[in-house]
Amino acid sequence: MQVIYGINPLLEVLLSHPAMLEKIVVAQGRGGEAVRKILDLAAKHGVPVEFGGRERVEALAPRRVHQGIAGLCREHAYATVDDVIANRHSASKYNLVVLLDGVTDPQNLGSIVRTAHCCGANGIIIPENRAASVTASAAKASAGAVAHMPTAMVVNLVRAIEYLKERGFWIYGADAAAKTDIHEPDYKGHIALVMGSEGRGIRPLIRKKCDFLIGIPMRGQVASLNVSVATGVILYEILRKWGKGS
Repeated sequence: MQVIYGINPLLEVLLSHPAMLEKIVVAQGRGGEAVRKILDLAAKHGVPVEFGGRERVEALAPRRVHQGIAGLCREHAYATVDDVIANRHSASKYNLVVLLDGVTDPQNLGSIVRTAHCCGANGIIIPENRAASVTASAAKASAGAVAHMPTAMVVNLVRAIEYLKERGFWIYGADAAAKTDIHEPDYKGHIALVMGSEGRGIRPLIRKKCDFLIGIPMRGQVASLNVSVATGVILYEILRKWGKGS
């Protein structure tokens, strides 16, 4: 279970995604306007509050600047791959799924979920290991989109790709070294877009499973874009090619 500690982080979760909080623990004697606001928001959203000794909060957030207050967050309820496939946007002719290979920053994960939701994607698929999961930090970065966008966590990303292929998806992998520009494909059909980590990109085995490798044109001196920005660029290019009603 994830622990959120400190006044500002708890306020942010209560304001953006209160359903993730299971309970708030406050040290006896801790007061002030900010704490009262937290208590008011907790009451508004039905989040239980426990008052105890400072040692109780210290045990939850040892050697942290917890300010005498901490929150326990629920585990995110992950969807299945079938749930993601079934969640096609009503205005879309095709399915659009985003797979993340090695994205470890929860802020990037949250930003990608937010952008994918705004683009009408079905959902997100992430691996179980060596990757960011849906935490309170990711939920905050998503501006609440994690509540509306199904995210599936899978043991094996390669098998998930093979499963999508069996169901008629074309697999597009984002690769900085790709010879095909993102503007070239017509993107017709159901699409699964694979995004890799900023450091190493898509792993070789995942790359081999892609039907197409596409790259974003770069003109500056920096080698690549932030992965959440790159995901947005590609998703909006797909939407542009699909046009209205696709």
